[in-house]
Amino acid sequence: MPSWAQDAKASEKHNQQLNDVKRAIAKQKLAISNVSKKRQQLENQLKKDDLAIAAVAKSINNTEKKLIVVQQKLIELTKQKQQLTKEKQKQEALLAKQLKAAYASGHHDYLKLILNQEQPANVQRTVTYYDYLNKARIEHIDEFQHTLTALLEVTTQHQEQEQQLNELKQQQAAEQQTLKSNKTARSQTIASLQKELLTSKQQLAKLEAEENNLVAALAKLAAAARAEIDLKGLAKLRNKLRWPVNGKMRHRFGTKKQGYLKWKGVLIGANVGSQVKTIHNGTVLFSDWLKGYGLVTVIDHGNGYMSLYGHNQALLKKVGDRVETGEPIALVGQSGGQQSSGLYFEIRHQGKAVNPRLWCK
Repeated sequence: MPSWAQDAKASEKHNQQLNDVKRAIAKQKLAISNVSKKRQQLENQLKKDDLAIAAVAKSINNTEKKLIVVQQKLIELTKQKQQLTKEKQKQEALLAKQLKAAYASGHHDYLKLILNQEQPANVQRTVTYYDYLNKARIEHIDEFQHTLTALLEVTTQHQEQEQQLNELKQQQAAEQQTLKSNKTARSQTIASLQKELLTSKQQLAKLEAEENNLVAALAKLAAAARAEIDLKGLAKLRNKLRWPVNGKMRHRFGTKKQGYLKWKGVLIGANVGSQVKTIHNGTVLFSDWLKGYGLVTVIDHGNGYMSLYGHNQALLKKVGDRVETGEPIALVGQSGGQQSSGLYFEIRHQGKAVNPRLWCK
């Protein structure tokens, strides 16, 4: 075979291989694109699931508060009812005693006593004594009627509170069932997300994008924050603040997260529904869902200091609310696609993450 023919055949073979590689690359790009689209759809669904759980969890929290109030009211009404019942029994005994005394003194005809001219002095004393007894009986009867009215009112209130308590319990049971359904839906979404496995490089890119998104969001919040005169920041509170929730430290500040990325805060394991409390007084800057961090609350403490609380089940405060040290601001959860419940917690100063252990003990 001539050399030119061999060269042509080799060139054709190389072109065929190049086309095969191009087709393989195009197929891979299409697969990556489809996975990205599917993951985006699943992450959007995860956000919906988290927000649905948050709404029900917050409603359950409010219902529990109402239950406590109603139960306390029932205890107070029960005490009042017992006290009024004792008072009623005492008044009944006193009236019975008075009636018995009146009966024992004889059934004197009042008109005959007045017309009796034999002993006018005795008649006057008897009439005065009868008047005294009658007035006393009337007063005790009035008190007795007042007690009966109060007892009836308290009994009615007691019945109304019992009915309200039963309704709240039924509402709570329905909310718990809804919460269970929403959690099942979220579990299915997370399971679907896990099937779309990412390479280490893709996982790193994902975490990097989420962290950059958080930093950008916090920068916007810092720029929008109003200077509060009474917010002094955290500079003088090192090693004086309490952790926002009690639990085991799962990830510490500065430890390796993925690739070159490090933890900018801490992850504290805690039971679902536990109260998350603000470390110091401040103003709520952010209260919403954030990709990678779930339901997040950010508190401005003044002088460039902010604290962040993520992966919550429900947020109890809205943007603009003032909060005091130790006030509940959220409920522990596992939003944002977490496998187990816990709180992600950060402290930042002038936009830079600092070690929370320097402030909390």
